[in-house]
Amino acid sequence: MVRSYVFPALRILIWGLIAISLVWLAFFRAEPSVDDQTAQPFADVTPPLVTVARGDISNTVSLTGQVAADPAVEVKVTQAGEISTIFLRPGAVVSVGTPIAEVRYEREPPSTPPVADDPEAAPPPTTPSFRYVTITSTAAGSLSSVPVIAKQLVSVGDVLATVSPGTLSVSAPLTQGDQLRLLAAPTAATVAVQGGPAPFACGALAVGVPESDAPSAPTPADPYAPPVDPNTQPTGAIARCSIPPGTTVVAGLSATIDIAAGAATGVLVVPVTAVEGTVATGNVWVVETEGSEPVLTEVALGLT
Repeated sequence: MVRSYVFPALRILIWGLIAISLVWLAFFRAEPSVDDQTAQPFADVTPPLVTVARGDISNTVSLTGQVAADPAVEVKVTQAGEISTIFLRPGAVVSVGTPIAEVRYEREPPSTPPVADDPEAAPPPTTPSFRYVTITSTAAGSLSSVPVIAKQLVSVGDVLATVSPGTLSVSAPLTQGDQLRLLAAPTAATVAVQGGPAPFACGALAVGVPESDAPSAPTPADPYAPPVDPNTQPTGAIARCSIPPGTTVVAGLSATIDIAAGAATGVLVVPVTAVEGTVATGNVWVVETEGSEPVLTEVALGLT
């Protein structure tokens, strides 16, 4: 009898405690204190304010490139005919105007042949008349190849020889951002070769797409590829400058090209993160008085 009455009573007591707890949680639990509310995570999205000040700024573009031998120059045939004489062989040192080979071509007969005494007689045989043209080098350097032989027939535009100038240059690829910063690039740069000589001036600076590179069709975008910043992607354009003769470098070395594209002193300076746009014109948000709403204002941009 004890078991029959004690266990049901204990079960009723437990269910009663559960019911009382649920009622207390639903209707009588205290509200969280102010301190508990402020302890919750939150985000402050107030944009930072930047004070405009005057300062000095310089636009120096640093590029990573490589030293390479300048390409050979092709000497082309200027008169169709037959190679009669080859004056030089590969390895010979040449200057602009140095004779390389001679082309013989047949002189055209007169348009009106002489009148014979007997109209029915066979015309007298004509002796061919030849002229000679000397093909000269169009560049200074050494002959790297002469791909012709004597008595070979050639046409205008055929390659007679190639001349290696024996000079070096350094070039580096450009991104979209680099090109926009080099719209008014100077004609010289400073080059540093790691482990090589002290930084030196590099002249004849040229910026653009090489003439030998034909435009190619754009590559279809991969819809699954992560987004990339176009300002960091190569565009096919390069910056190239000529290494001064006598500089102790060899082809294949890595080099850093520093191009000083301008400087200004005593100008209004703001962080690039505070400006929408980087070239010519931009937008900024001006706060005229403390607590007022920012006003979108167009400004003229200088160096970045």
